[in-house]
Parts: sequence; C-alpha cells; structure tokens
Amino acid sequence: MSSHGATRLWITAANGCPILAVRRGGFLRLGWGIALLFICALPAAAQYPGQITDTNTATPELRAVGVLEWTGGEDHPKAGRLIPICIYDGQDLEDASVYMAQPAPLAVESEVEYQLFENGKPVGLFDIDRAGQQQGFWVGFGKWKPLPKPKPAPAQVARIDEGDAQSDVPILHRKHHSGDSSSGSGGGSGSGNGTGADSNASPPDPNRPTLHKGGDASAGDSSGSSGSGSGDTASDSSAPAPDPNRPALHRGDDTSSSAGASPSDSGRPKLKKKNGDDEAYVEDVATVTDPGRPHLFYGKAAGYSSPVLPSLVGLPIDMHQEVAVSDAKTRPEHLWSYTWANPGDEDKMKAAMEDLARTALGLNPPPAPRSKPAHKSSSAHKPSTPAPLPAPAPLLVDQFRVFELAYGSGATMVLSAHTLGAGAQEKFVTLVAQPDLYGGVVVLVKNITDAAHLDSTPRMKLVDAVDALADNRGELLFELRGATQRQFALYRVLRGDATRIFLTAATAIGAAAATAPSGE
Repeated sequence: MSSHGATRLWITAANGCPILAVRRGGFLRLGWGIALLFICALPAAAQYPGQITDTNTATPELRAVGVLEWTGGEDHPKAGRLIPICIYDGQDLEDASVYMAQPAPLAVESEVEYQLFENGKPVGLFDIDRAGQQQGFWVGFGKWKPLPKPKPAPAQVARIDEGDAQSDVPILHRKHHSGDSSSGSGGGSGSGNGTGADSNASPPDPNRPTLHKGGDASAGDSSGSSGSGSGDTASDSSAPAPDPNRPALHRGDDTSSSAGASPSDSGRPKLKKKNGDDEAYVEDVATVTDPGRPHLFYGKAAGYSSPVLPSLVGLPIDMHQEVAVSDAKTRPEHLWSYTWANPGDEDKMKAAMEDLARTALGLNPPPAPRSKPAHKSSSAHKPSTPAPLPAPAPLLVDQFRVFELAYGSGATMVLSAHTLGAGAQEKFVTLVAQPDLYGGVVVLVKNITDAAHLDSTPRMKLVDAVDALADNRGELLFELRGATQRQFALYRVLRGDATRIFLTAATAIGAAAATAPSGE
C-alpha cells in the first residue's frame, strides 16, 4: 500500500513474467510491466507457428508393370490372371508382389486398370476386380476390355461471309402473278366494292386448295359475309362451281362433317379406363407387388460390364502372355520393332543365330576326319569310304524377335529354341545378340539348360519389351521358368552390354535367383 492512496498489485502472466499494475480510483491501469508481457511472450509465440503445413508435397508417380496370362483366343479369352512384376517409384524398381501389401499389394488392388501392350502398341485394357494367392504369390483377376474408341472429329461448319451484312437476315418474297401491278396499288383500291380483288387479276386456280372454317358449309369465299353493303356473296361470277369431292380441313371440335369428309371408323380400338374389376387394364410394372415377377429391360443395366475372367491355374500349354502397364500419366506410343535397311539381312542374322544355338547345344556334327593318302606300292588297295555321320537333332525355334529398344540404337535380336527328347535330352537355349560392324553376331546373353536341371538353371522365355523406368527406353522382360517355380527378370541392353536390372522373388528358384543365368 503506497502513501498516495494507490494500491500496487503484481500480476503474474501464464509464462511466469510479472506484470506491474496500479489501481487508482477504481480503475486498473497497466504499468511498465505491460512491456515485459510482450517481451516475454515473444519466445512463446515463436514456439507455436500456428497452422503446420507440409512443404514436401511432391508425391512419386508410380508406374507398375505386370504380365497378363490367359487361355483361349484374344477376342474371347477363357481364363486369365495378372502377375505383378515391378513398380517404379521414380528412383528404384520395387517388387510389385509385396509393395504396400495390406494384405494384397498395391499392384493388384481392386479397380486398378492396366493397359495391355503388344510390341509397344496398346491393344486393350484389364481392370482388376479381386486379388488372390497362387502357390504363395499374389495375382489379380479382373475384366478384359477393349480400348475406348477415339472421339470423332468435329464437323466442319461452313463459314459465314462476315462482309455481307444481309447474309444472316431472312427475306420473305411474295408470289407475283402475271396480272399483278408492279406498284401494288390495285389491291388497295378495291376495298370498297365488297370483293376485295383486283379487276386486272387473273381468275383463281380451281386446283388451288382452300381452307375453310369448321362451321362454314359453303365453298365460296368468306369475304362475301363480311358485312359489306353490296350484298354480294360470291367472290366472282366467273368462278367454277364447288367440287363435292374436294377435301376440306376442319377443326377438332367440329362435330358436323362436310360433304367430302369420311365418316368415323367404328372398328378403331379404344383404350378403356379402370372403372371396375370387371374391366381389363394394364398395370405399371413398377407398381407390381409380386417380388418374383420377372422384369424385362432394353440394353444393359447400370453397372453392367464385361464379366470377370475365370481364374487361371497352373501353366497350361496354350497359355499366352502380354505386357501390362499401369501408369496415371499418359505417355506417347513407342513401337519396339526394328526395321532392317535390307530385307535380306533379317534372314541372314536368323540363320547365324540358329547356327550359334546348335553349336551351344552340341547339335552340329563334328568335322569329318581326314583320309590318309593311299600307298604307292599297293596299287590294288582301294581307299575305304568313311561311314556316314548321324543326322543332328533338329532345332525347333520357338521365337525370333528383333527390337529397337531406343531410337537409333540398332538391332537387338532374341532367339529361343529347344530340342525334342526326355529329361536331359530335352535342351533349351536363349540367345540375346547384336550385329557387329562386319556383319557378324555378338552374343550378349546365353542361357542353356535342359529339362533335368530346371530347378538350378531355369529356362529363359521372352515375354516382350517394356519401358519399365519411364525413360522412353525399352527393357527385355523374360520369364525364368523352373520345374515347379518361376521368376521374371528385366534386362537393359546398353552400349553393347546386357545387364539384369530386376528380378522377382529372389529366393524362388534356388541358387539361380542370386546368380546370372548360365552362360551369361
């Protein structure tokens, strides 16, 4: 308590800083401590920025690659499934079979749409409807749809000449007769004679139709009953007599029919209203209370689309494969086929690769031994004829494809073949090669195996080329098929070298998953 009647009060703020207040005459006046309040509140305000916003708003654009497998024709597939391969998140290739699985992976979630490609050309769509597991791996089942038809070009509308100011103004023209006056004054001079017609006008055409009112039974001109003082009812004395067979138009409320009108048809059916139970009537189908009554409709019902393909199980012989890509961003079409400068070069390169495949499988016959020259002293001895060598086993070529994986990158050739037999006698070979500057063949990848060693060295089977990294460069997608398991691998061919950049299920086929294929 001060000597001047003022009460000094100390007020403590929420942050612990004191505020000095002085009370005089019933009023609370803030002292110098108010300045300390703002000074002490500055650190506290700096600790709470208000609305927190995430500055990192860039989300990766995912691009998923899969393989669609189906049986039957492409137009009418019998069964199908989609195998997820990889997802590119903008930096790395992730395994699509486990990427963001909750429990199904993101690549086979419902309503995910894939675009089907054949040699880089889009050929259809596949919508995921549900997902399931087969032999421990996730697969997707869905609907095969055709590509949407392109929108038609807008119709070309004739342009209006803007220089002509009267081009868009409609003009009505009166029909002129041979006896009409050019000035048009004759029509107004005859208004008092009761006829309303020009004396110089030609007589009316008897075949010209005339419209009559509903209650007018006379066939004369209606101007005669207009109340003129002359009492003349006929328009012209020279007009022919009315034709009784001449048709006349009447209003809908006219009950009397003229001489030429046909009587009403008593046999015409009439719809009856619902007056009692003894009269038949049609009830609206929507108001029918019977729940078992069938309903018929035109067209397709709402939500109706192509049916979901049945599940494909196992690896049937007639199974087909096609690349499937799901990308939210529309990218330009890029065909992977290579065009030879000389059409005969393709056959030459194919024959050279087939010869390399036979050599790799040991199918080429060994060179014939040289025969020794005959001795001069034994003139009667004849040289023995060498025994004929057995014919080599035939090489059955599964496929031969030539790709241009980047614009101007040259040809990349892939050949897959096998032989007949059982067990170790059934051999498989896959070659990836490029032509050199001298017309030869440089092998980049060589895969050799047989049916007895598929678990350790799987067979390489080409699916197609696909742009997995969204960089407008194609990678070769292979299926590595073992005896009971299989994998998928991506190979990038660049600067005369082929590198495996991705492999699914790294522990699916034993040691072959961690090492390169045989001969690579």
